[in-house]
Amino acid sequence: MDNSGGIRASLAGRYASALFDLARDQRQIESVGKSLDALGAALLDSKDFSELVTSPLVSREEAGKAFAALTPQLGIDPITANLLGVLARNGRKGELRNVIRAYRRLAAEHRGETTAEVVTARPLNDDQLGALKQQLRTRAGREVSIDATVDPNILGGIVVKLGSQQIDASIRTKLNRLALAMKG
Repeated sequence: MDNSGGIRASLAGRYASALFDLARDQRQIESVGKSLDALGAALLDSKDFSELVTSPLVSREEAGKAFAALTPQLGIDPITANLLGVLARNGRKGELRNVIRAYRRLAAEHRGETTAEVVTARPLNDDQLGALKQQLRTRAGREVSIDATVDPNILGGIVVKLGSQQIDASIRTKLNRLALAMKG
């Protein structure tokens, strides 16, 4: 199932699409993907970087300078560094998370994989991700890449969206069902 049309329609999708097309033309899909993974990890691991990206108090010029200073430290490739500059100049630095997510989907589709959106209350470790990937590969009948996000609001369990199927085994949903059943 190719949903790249839907990905490309959003604002972040348009940036990700332009980035992907440029990376594909320059045969740098994996290099850009690794840079985006580093940025994604920095968003999770560094409160300062996360605030830089999300704070409306950081001007476009300040964001551009900060991104330029960080790219060598994070080992960001030139194509992705250019994207960061464009996001900063256009006042779209807050879209970085969504651009990363959209790019990952486009790259996965390019490799012939399908992407599963996975939400958990806490980050999954490598063993858990591997086991989940294997189960989803069996279910989908092809390679599956995992777009994992953390949402403490689900309390526990997991929510998986694979194509048009959604499996919601979150504690929040189970509690909501129980509350409805008790109302009678």
